[in-house]
Amino acid sequence: MHKRSLFLAVGLLALTSVVARAQVLGQHSNTAYGTTSAEFLLMAPTARGVALGEAFSALTTDASALYYNPAGVSQLARPELQVSTTSYLASTRYSWLGMALPFGGGARAVGFSFGSFGFSDQPVYTVDDPTGSSGNVYSVSESYVGLTYSQQFSDRFAAGFTAKYINDALGDVSGTAFAIDFGTSFHATVGGKPIRAAFTVQNLGTTLRHNGHVLDVTVDRPPPQGQQDQPQEPASAALKSKDWPLPVQFRVALAYDVFSTAMSRFSLMGEFAQPNNNDPNFSFAGEYNVNLGSSGFQIAPRVSYTYQPANSFSAPANGTANYAGFDTGLSNGSYGLGVGGGIKYRKNPRGVGFGVDYGYRSFGLLGGTNTVSFSLGW
Repeated sequence: MHKRSLFLAVGLLALTSVVARAQVLGQHSNTAYGTTSAEFLLMAPTARGVALGEAFSALTTDASALYYNPAGVSQLARPELQVSTTSYLASTRYSWLGMALPFGGGARAVGFSFGSFGFSDQPVYTVDDPTGSSGNVYSVSESYVGLTYSQQFSDRFAAGFTAKYINDALGDVSGTAFAIDFGTSFHATVGGKPIRAAFTVQNLGTTLRHNGHVLDVTVDRPPPQGQQDQPQEPASAALKSKDWPLPVQFRVALAYDVFSTAMSRFSLMGEFAQPNNNDPNFSFAGEYNVNLGSSGFQIAPRVSYTYQPANSFSAPANGTANYAGFDTGLSNGSYGLGVGGGIKYRKNPRGVGFGVDYGYRSFGLLGGTNTVSFSLGW
């Protein structure tokens, strides 16, 4: 490994954080916190993406490209199916399925993806029943279905898009929306080593408005002025809920192979992300892939760190303050740390292969999430 190549890689990856840092240090902010719906659309769906802190859109070499960068789907060598499940915060769960199908000699690909997030049978708390003892419960089920098309326009450039139908069921109301993801991927070499750049935009689409029978109400109309002795019949009406925009996110990323041989590869990644409902953040990650001789097995340890300023706070010097039951004396420094790894097996390059991946992401005082993914290629 040449020191010059390593220094150049680190310098290029650092560029992804320059814009983010400039925005974070700005004196004024017009960030629209808490103004979007269907937040699950920004949740990392696969274990590899979780372990890499989602700094992954430039190195999407498996079916998870369906989420991270549609342009990467056409760069898959063969069809692949991937299924993931995430044990998320507050006893919720996120499940994801994706299938990518290259065709046209590998220059084009189509894909299908499905994501589902939610929880069920939670007590209903009201002003009249603050303990939830009535026995009434509610559930949340948010999901989307996506169709992807991707194409390589040259040996250096690819682009793709995903059309998504989104359904958001919150208790007794539900709403739908449509959105588009768009991504590009550019390949080049620096110092004789591969480098990849990516630009993606996620969830450009319609607004989401909830409807349901609980919004149907009966209104008692007051009698006309001067006719107080003439009661009026109640009138039927329907409450109109506010429509909410989707969580749009812009990403720009770089991935550089510090070294790559027939048996192993070590890649550094960096990514800047700007959502429309939060402060910008940036991530750095590393992935080492190594083939275990001629056994057909491959292992890949991964590590990452994501800096997200909106989720950081400074604990008091005495470390005894309490926020919503969380002791700030506990370290929040682990927030944004991601680790994990994967193992794959493919004895015959043209045969069936399978893999298992695991990813952990720390959310500081809130705890962490665990994601497991299973993949099948043929």
